[in-house]
Amino acid sequence: MASNKIVFSTIADLVPFLLVTSLFTLWGFANAVTDPMVQAFKKVMELSNTEASWVQMAFYGGYFSMALPAALFVRKYSYKTGILIGLGLYATGAFLFYPATVFGTFWFFCFALYILTFGLAFLETTANPYILTMGPKETATRRLNLAQSFNPLGLLMGLWVAQNFVLKHLQSDNISSFQGLPQEEKLAIKTADLMVIRDPYIFLGLIVLMVFFLFLILKMPKVKSKNPLPLKKTIHKILKNKKFTFGVVAQGFYVGAQIMCWTYIYLYAEALEINNVSAANFQFMALFLFLVGRWIGTFLLKFFYPSSVLLIFSLFSIICSLNFIFSYSIFGLYALVCVSFCMSLMFPTIYGVSLEELSIDEAKLGAAGLVMAIVGGAILPTLQAQIIDIGGNGVADILVIGIPEVNLSFILPCCCFIYIAIYAFYFKNNYS
Repeated sequence: MASNKIVFSTIADLVPFLLVTSLFTLWGFANAVTDPMVQAFKKVMELSNTEASWVQMAFYGGYFSMALPAALFVRKYSYKTGILIGLGLYATGAFLFYPATVFGTFWFFCFALYILTFGLAFLETTANPYILTMGPKETATRRLNLAQSFNPLGLLMGLWVAQNFVLKHLQSDNISSFQGLPQEEKLAIKTADLMVIRDPYIFLGLIVLMVFFLFLILKMPKVKSKNPLPLKKTIHKILKNKKFTFGVVAQGFYVGAQIMCWTYIYLYAEALEINNVSAANFQFMALFLFLVGRWIGTFLLKFFYPSSVLLIFSLFSIICSLNFIFSYSIFGLYALVCVSFCMSLMFPTIYGVSLEELSIDEAKLGAAGLVMAIVGGAILPTLQAQIIDIGGNGVADILVIGIPEVNLSFILPCCCFIYIAIYAFYFKNNYS
């Protein structure tokens, strides 16, 4: 049985906990508002599935590029300084959407997302280990799950904004013969649509600036490690820890699976002749189940070891994925929605299990490895898009073993869940 100790050591820990937890909502918003942009840019810019997937490559590639520098920065200075740098970069990337719209270049938008996720890398590298230190070590994973439970609120808000202020207003998606229009008319529609895509990010940048100034004026607790080892020895010690190294791989596969299931829910729906606005309703359902799963998972961690709960949820994910691979119907789409419930506790639980044997100083660097693993959200969706493009730019151009290529592409997240289940099983009886 898991520990029943209190989540916080003192009431004084609660206020900074709530403030740092607000960051989980902020980056959840950025994640959710960006997922539908893959389909939006595909329509507006007339891209292939593989070309449009560069939205995710830029978004999650920024995590990989900045995670280690962020960890080294936080190790030298403080968690609060790392948060301020992260919020500053986050706002900068969001505001870059304005000149990107002026130039009307797809790669400028990708660059803006890349800078934005520099900020998210700082925030995730800082906030996750910071939460782990705010109370007893025995309840660290449960505490992180509690904080991560507020991340789906941002996801739901981001999707709601994308659905109501972007997808519903894209003229290129509403005009069936968009590709056949005269060049001048098409350019006018493209310009208007890019402004629609831009606006949520400008508004987001303003919100992030407000949070920046809030952190700037408030005093946050300092966390210091005792007798930290030199950097080289710390890295060597971390890499020798199997629970951590295998956990980094598991985290990479999890993030890749999550992004594939959320991004390509639109393409799965397209194969069933469901439009983008209606498909967004299914993603909204998925994120709601994700939120419910986070709260239920956090409750279960009061009674069971994290690895055991992770194993159960990953096995159910495998069952769901087999359903949406081989079911070319609305029932497959429902299975794709339901897998979000199963994925809900994976990120914070893998994170907590991976770091539980590391010291505070080691966890600061270990956090970088786990955030760098988010690059799985860049690589795996691109591989999935290439599978979908096997028969052409459509999603059901050919049948492979009796199913469209879009269904076949979901074999990738299924394999990810299998690895996570193996990881959870291996460490379920090795909980400290």
